[in-house]
Amino acid sequence: MTVRFLIVDDHPLFREALQLAIQSAYPQAEIVEASSITAAQAALASEQPFDLLLLDLTMPGTKGFDGLIELRAARPKQPILVVSAHEDPRIVHEAMTCGAAGYISKSVKKRDLADAIQDVMAGLVVLPKGYVQPAAGVAPSREAELAARVSSLTRQQLRVLQMVRQGMLNKQIAHELGVGETTIKAHVSEIMRKLNVVSRTQAVIEVARLDFDAVLSAARNSDKTP
Repeated sequence: MTVRFLIVDDHPLFREALQLAIQSAYPQAEIVEASSITAAQAALASEQPFDLLLLDLTMPGTKGFDGLIELRAARPKQPILVVSAHEDPRIVHEAMTCGAAGYISKSVKKRDLADAIQDVMAGLVVLPKGYVQPAAGVAPSREAELAARVSSLTRQQLRVLQMVRQGMLNKQIAHELGVGETTIKAHVSEIMRKLNVVSRTQAVIEVARLDFDAVLSAARNSDKTP
């Protein structure tokens, strides 16, 4: 069975280096290249799935982790290995928090990169050598904090968030709930504020960490409580 890889990097020379690393581990691999997040999304929309996506965090037209978040939103189950020049532990930690399957530095040798690709393909988590997770003190886990934020949403906001997760537009949500589009816009803005996110896409990615159906069920049960 042919394995398929998608390389997302705007530098031709590094795309070539990634190709060589992949081919050293998987000589018969099918490799697709994308020089932008838009091109990567188009490739992901094809019928044939990819076994692994290799992503450079610094891409034109994106800021921070937006590219990673957008690709995760497009294909939530797609394994993504971040291959980046940034080695700051805080960046590594945030990339993993955003759903990356692994993180490796662009400065590693081809053999190490090939090994990292094989490890991620085998379901292992790959991190830079010597990586130490930034100290979190006694702060609650990200999931616990997120659950608390979600629980602060009103029942109507939870319904709106559920429809946002389904990919519905504000106009469609307004029609479904029988309210004005302005009302839905206000709900979405408040949801983003409460979840401490900056976009609808990020809200969807964050909530994917939780059992959202259980959250909705609890909200419905609270409606029945005398």
